[in-house]
Amino acid sequence: MKKLIPFLKNKFVITFSVFFIYLIFIDDNDIFYIFSQKKVLKELKIQNKEMKDNLKVTKFELKKISELDNLEAYAREKKFFKRQDEDIFVITND
Repeated sequence: MKKLIPFLKNKFVITFSVFFIYLIFIDDNDIFYIFSQKKVLKELKIQNKEMKDNLKVTKFELKKISELDNLEAYAREKKFFKRQDEDIFVITND
């Protein structure tokens, strides 16, 4: 214990300790900020993967509707288009 006390009174140890505490807890880029940014990065990577999957599906649909017959089917099914002389009835179960 007597050897430890002079070591703790050393000005370099005190300075290093204060600096270390400042870096870990008080600085703008403290440990909590770093962990929160890692969490945000993980969420953005997941969102990026989902967007890439959506892009693949959209490119496939675009390639599929390049033909006129598929374009009409796509417009009717997905966008609810109709021809001039057509009437559409929606039946619901209430």
